Amino acid sequence: MDLRHPLLAQPAFVRFWIADGVSMAGSAITGLALQVLAVITLRATGTEIGILNAARWLPYLVIGLFAGVLVDRYRRRPVLIGTDLARAVVLGLIPLSAALGVLSFPALVAVVFVFGALSVAYDAAHQSYVPALLPKPMLTVGYARLEQTSAVVQTGGPVVAGALIRLIGAPLAILVDAVSYVVSAALLTTIRSPEPAPDRSKPRDLRAELGEGLAWVYRHRTLGPLAMTSHLWFVCQGIVTTVYVVFVLQTLDMDAFQLGITYALAGVGAIVGTSLSTPIGQRYGVGPSIIACRWITPVAFLLIPLAGPGTPGLVLLCLAQFLFGLSIGVDSPIEMGYLQWITPSGLLGRMNATLRSVNRGAIVIGAPVGGLLADHLGHRPALWIGGGGMVLQAAALNLSPFRQARLPEKADHPTV
Repeated sequence: MDLRHPLLAQPAFVRFWIADGVSMAGSAITGLALQVLAVITLRATGTEIGILNAARWLPYLVIGLFAGVLVDRYRRRPVLIGTDLARAVVLGLIPLSAALGVLSFPALVAVVFVFGALSVAYDAAHQSYVPALLPKPMLTVGYARLEQTSAVVQTGGPVVAGALIRLIGAPLAILVDAVSYVVSAALLTTIRSPEPAPDRSKPRDLRAELGEGLAWVYRHRTLGPLAMTSHLWFVCQGIVTTVYVVFVLQTLDMDAFQLGITYALAGVGAIVGTSLSTPIGQRYGVGPSIIACRWITPVAFLLIPLAGPGTPGLVLLCLAQFLFGLSIGVDSPIEMGYLQWITPSGLLGRMNATLRSVNRGAIVIGAPVGGLLADHLGHRPALWIGGGGMVLQAAALNLSPFRQARLPEKADHPTV
């Protein structure tokens, strides 16, 4: 085994990693192409753009918990392959409709909603599949590499997407994403790593299974506080990120290119953070490392309303975004490794789906709240409120039993 690059000695994970990277690259293209298609081609209003964005995350609220139960009933790899192929077909409807001249805004919203519903199942299986590909001691570094790939895509993806959209147009750019899902599915079919079969000895009871997942998340001594503060984190993130765009473009009178520069710095921070995540987690432990990151986020957010127009303001915004990306880059791999370590295999899908669904639901709540605060109180007060909420979540986690969170030598849960 190459001790310098131990993950390369795990061929099943490497194939999963490549498939994930291909899929994320395609998604970065669609994320921008959908906005351009809606605004330029379909002449969507600002309210309609909000509806389109909400359609992407609404399925997490509607079916997220049920997706977790589904994923725990079946092996994860077939779920990943099936949802990849289904998403390819669904996205392919957009360029086909555009070519036939029948694409409308309601149809686009419907496609995005179905795509989001498929992504709910994919995401629950995606996070839960990694423990079948790596030994538990390698989970943190594995998630760090996945987060690094995501950070690189977030940094360079919008630039590549913009060039591709200019070259071939938004509908065909979305077709590129559809193809990326086919490639991802093909790569996943080559993985031969054995995956534990779900326990079918007990009768299935949807209500009981939902209850088991919720109880595991919210009654666990360390996972419960982490989950609750994460929900507040996402509400506050929804507030700040909603206000941020109009604050930069209107209050500070900066242009879209300058806004893009600040977002790119968040990607750079995430790359640096994921590079440091494993050694930080090993040196300081799970609880202290994640809590420190939860304090970095409010520092980053509270810098934003201090920014003024011109170059000094741009530099301050870049620093804020860098710190935000850094906090996520360090936090996410440690957090994901810890969650997959302490959770029984039979509950992984429900645990991941519960956290992701409620967190995405928190964004749906935070975003309109941010808009209302900005409209009634002003941009800077709304940003201060969002940053203040981040201080509260960090303080709450700091005072909770999560301070003692650690990676146990043996998972501290009963066999499920």
